[in-house]
Amino acid sequence: MNKPIEQPWYKWISGRQKSGYEKMILFINTRVVPFDFYILKYLKGSFVPEHTDYIPRYRHYRLNIILRQPTQGGKFICHHPIFTSKWVNFFRSDRPHSVSKIKKGSRYVFSIGVCFPR
Repeated sequence: MNKPIEQPWYKWISGRQKSGYEKMILFINTRVVPFDFYILKYLKGSFVPEHTDYIPRYRHYRLNIILRQPTQGGKFICHHPIFTSKWVNFFRSDRPHSVSKIKKGSRYVFSIGVCFPR
């Protein structure tokens, strides 16, 4: 977990899933209890396919606060969320999750991740 961050902070970059969404790194800490803050941007046509964010030796939790909802699509899908509502999703991101395709409008999310040793 203590590897240097090679991505630019405070700039929109393509999301790891390469499915149209973008992310902006606000802060990343890789020491003791690793955590990060991102803003995620989903424009029309973007989505996140089902995936897991596996980090060896860690349990990965994520709290997503929806800043803007799309008019159509953009539904968060998670088989076993800890808590979910229209504006908040709290879940283990090392378990399968996805976001359906944005059909109309855009979706913005403030995302906080934290990792705890297994």
